[in-house]
Amino acid sequence: MMKNTLKVVLLTSMLPFAASAAEGMTPWYVGGGLGVNNYEPNCDQKTMKVCGEDDPYAWDVFGGYLFNDYFGVELGYRDLGRAEWTDYSNKLNDVGARGMNLGLVAFYPFADKWSLSAEAGAMNYLISNKKQWNTEYYSDSGVAPYVGAGIGYNFTDNLKLAAKYRRYENLDEEKWNTLSMESNYWGLELSYRFGSAAPTAVAAPVVAVAADVDSDNDGVVDRLDKCPNTPSDHKVDATGCTVYEMATTKHDLGGLLFANNSAVINQSSYADIEKLANYMKKNPEHTVIIEGHASNVGKPAYNMTLSERRANSVAQVLENKYGISSNRIKSVGYGITKPIAQGNTPEAHKQNRRIEAIVTGTEKRAVLK
Repeated sequence: MMKNTLKVVLLTSMLPFAASAAEGMTPWYVGGGLGVNNYEPNCDQKTMKVCGEDDPYAWDVFGGYLFNDYFGVELGYRDLGRAEWTDYSNKLNDVGARGMNLGLVAFYPFADKWSLSAEAGAMNYLISNKKQWNTEYYSDSGVAPYVGAGIGYNFTDNLKLAAKYRRYENLDEEKWNTLSMESNYWGLELSYRFGSAAPTAVAAPVVAVAADVDSDNDGVVDRLDKCPNTPSDHKVDATGCTVYEMATTKHDLGGLLFANNSAVINQSSYADIEKLANYMKKNPEHTVIIEGHASNVGKPAYNMTLSERRANSVAQVLENKYGISSNRIKSVGYGITKPIAQGNTPEAHKQNRRIEAIVTGTEKRAVLK
């Protein structure tokens, strides 16, 4: 029997997310920082025999993206500076680490222009030890986790200065097993957020006019409404009339079954073909694809030809008996390639010996609110 199932194809568009200065602040920002870094173990912990002259000054550059006013992600590059010491084997160590970092940041505004921050992430570091005035050189790379906290002050909507503390773990040189360190960083960073704050909208005074009544509540007053009593869920134009769109639709009008090794249409199927023909006459802009199928019995090449004959037989009835123009009908055979029932059973073979009719076209449809 013909299945009267309506399948509507929804056509939607994707608008890329983009912010501009005219729309307000963007989620993107860039910045850089300077500070001092203290590797552990270090001289302050008295684990080294003799301390050298450190170059503890660290720096970083970064870019960030804010998911909202409280949460974002940062990508950057950091140089943690260098430190020198003489170990108990009387060898000078000259150690430093640098590399890319990726982390999550969270912000908590607690006063006008002030905010707290917390961060966590990982640094893909390269650590080097220029031992004995670079006569011995050891280096390795790895991933070191870090956490941090800070306090920031916004000079403007774009410009922010923040004091930062970060703790790095597992800054290890494991290739030669010469270093196993942690690190503490203190510094200042300056960041710039792109865009500009949207100007405050000033509401225009509303002048009430007693005669301006909107009887059908469509947003257009009666004196301008050319289409009174429009449905409340319809989108309307400036004159109060329903806005329409052309929507692409697809109608699956079901399947016709055939006897084994036959392209002859059963008499019981003509009623379904007549329903299809009547629909085509009521919708002259629509077209139909007649798809023929076969059961998986016999040779595939023969079944392909048989499925084409079945499709052609239905197409000829539509054209010759019901007067549907041939340029609105397309017939195609799929053989055994698209079964709707699996298995090698009589019932499965019966279901797969079929015709399916797919009608396509466009319909005028009201745009809803």
